[in-house]
Amino acid sequence: MQERIQHQMAKTNYSYEKRQKELAKQKKKADKLLKKSGQKEESADQLPADLPPAPDETPVIH
Repeated sequence: MQERIQHQMAKTNYSYEKRQKELAKQKKKADKLLKKSGQKEESADQLPADLPPAPDETPVIH
């Protein structure tokens, strides 16, 4: 009772490569959006300083 063992070559995991490519695209897009929003924030920092500061927390009601 000899069993034949067939050795197969490992298949390339194309779904992994595709996922990595998609993640890279998403990261690049997010970085680009952050960069754009950072430019807007810098221009907002140049507004007059006489505005009241925003509250850090909402009041807690006991």
